[in-house]
Amino acid sequence: MSISTPGGPERRPTVVSTGKKPAAGRPAAGAKPGAAKPAGTPRQTSGGKGPRKPITPVKVSQGRSWGPIALFVAVGVLAASIIGYGAYAAFQGSKSWEQRAADIDGIVDFRDKDPKLVQGGQHQQGAIKYDVLPPVAGPHNPAWQNCMGDVYDAPIANEHAVHSLEHGTVWITYRPDLPADQVSKLRSKTQGVEKVMLSPFEGLDKPISLQAWGYQLKVDNADDSRIDEFIKTLRVNASVEGPNANCGQGITATGTAPRDNVPQQQQQPTQ
Repeated sequence: MSISTPGGPERRPTVVSTGKKPAAGRPAAGAKPGAAKPAGTPRQTSGGKGPRKPITPVKVSQGRSWGPIALFVAVGVLAASIIGYGAYAAFQGSKSWEQRAADIDGIVDFRDKDPKLVQGGQHQQGAIKYDVLPPVAGPHNPAWQNCMGDVYDAPIANEHAVHSLEHGTVWITYRPDLPADQVSKLRSKTQGVEKVMLSPFEGLDKPISLQAWGYQLKVDNADDSRIDEFIKTLRVNASVEGPNANCGQGITATGTAPRDNVPQQQQQPTQ
């Protein structure tokens, strides 16, 4: 019996499902010839020249994330710096002030060179001749120069200044022709600091010279970091009369001639 279709004889007839499964090994109704091949059978290439080769996965190149790496390196460097500084500070803190003074480049230790010079308590009246200038120790007048962070704009008497050194003062001196900005920096290191005083000094062979009892350091400018190191290390520590030696109630006048006729309270040493 022939079935007439709307599309004419060239159209395939509609497949009508009968609800029956195709027999094993036989293609289902309407399936194309060869569609019933078992699973897993390699597919033929379009050219029919054999099984298709497995596709090799393509690796996708991903660029390195440099941001986290740089951050990690920076944190590592910072941590190493902190640890290193801590170790250095602990090592420095374990040193005595004499050892730290010896580490200051260019410092002259007269305590080692001339132990007799640095003996304390050598009080005498009148003018005194000093072989080391500015003087760093030796005989001195009973009255000391006021050293409560005083800034003197004119030279002061050595005889009183040496007594201040004996009390643990750092005496900063500078050549009178030192530029004003350099003097200003020295002034800022002095004002308000007990047991530090500043004054010009004629005849210096270096622009700036610092003195403590038995020590001296000469530098070329006020930006030299050794100035702060000298003050930090030797102020108070270099005293031969103890940390409580008085720096107040001293002479505040300038002038290189010692002033023997000062009030009685200024002439009495504290110890």
